Amino acid sequence: MTLTTPPRPLDVEALFPDLAAHRGTATRLHPRAGSPGTGDSHVGGPLLWPADEPWPACDEPHEHSGPLLAVAQLYRRDAPDLPAGPDGCDLLQVFWCPFDSHGPTGHGMHVRLRWRRSAEVREALAEQPQATVVGFDGYVPNPCVLHPERVTEYPYIELLTGELGERVEEWEDAQEEAAYEEASHEADEDSRAWPSYQSDLSIAPGWKAGGHPAWNVTGPGTMDCRGCGHGMELLLTIDTYEWRSDSISWRPVQEAGAGLRIDSNRPTGVAVGNYGKLNIFACPGDPAHPHGFAVQ
Repeated sequence: MTLTTPPRPLDVEALFPDLAAHRGTATRLHPRAGSPGTGDSHVGGPLLWPADEPWPACDEPHEHSGPLLAVAQLYRRDAPDLPAGPDGCDLLQVFWCPFDSHGPTGHGMHVRLRWRRSAEVREALAEQPQATVVGFDGYVPNPCVLHPERVTEYPYIELLTGELGERVEEWEDAQEEAAYEEASHEADEDSRAWPSYQSDLSIAPGWKAGGHPAWNVTGPGTMDCRGCGHGMELLLTIDTYEWRSDSISWRPVQEAGAGLRIDSNRPTGVAVGNYGKLNIFACPGDPAHPHGFAVQ
């Protein structure tokens, strides 16, 4: 199956030519229900995990400590915008604890990443551990295969500075005012009359590798490597929704018809935080350095 993002409602570089210098790409992963295997990139399926290697467990003390849940694995061949792993690793595996019982507040996520060289796995673990007790159903992903697609992105609006930032903000305010004036008119949800830089022209929603991070909750912050102080780059975004009512212009062309379930924008069943997203960052100077995390 091919999933294709519709063309953007406006050519944002025609409006703001200076944005060309900030253009980037991301790989939208488009997870959809399926039956993935260990040799596939996927969400919620069996991992290419060596039979002779211990399965990761939660090492923070709480009431129901146990094996971490396998969330996803990504082969770099399937995600061209996935930043390089350490020492030639080509496979990224993602785990988390199914309880919010971590960190300084005692209510945070515990996420662990494992890079490996897939060619070195001679025998995959056949029966992979499953958590017997789960604190939140939103941490249990549905098995999904991926349909990667490369798209163009631009930075989060509050990260645009100087004259360019001012012009984009002024344009965005004018768009919001026009939309407010027409709020009483019935509109087709598939064709928003007033495109927004934030919702339609900059950062793709949903699961993706690489690209620009969105900062919808906290606003832009610095994400520096704890190992060397280097500014980190976005590695992976895990999103509760593939699109929302304000970002429906990103819904794939192939899924724009009638007959979709009301929850069709949540194929993975995953929910992050207050139904937001998890941005995972990596150090470009040394991918083996500790990763960074921000829930938005």
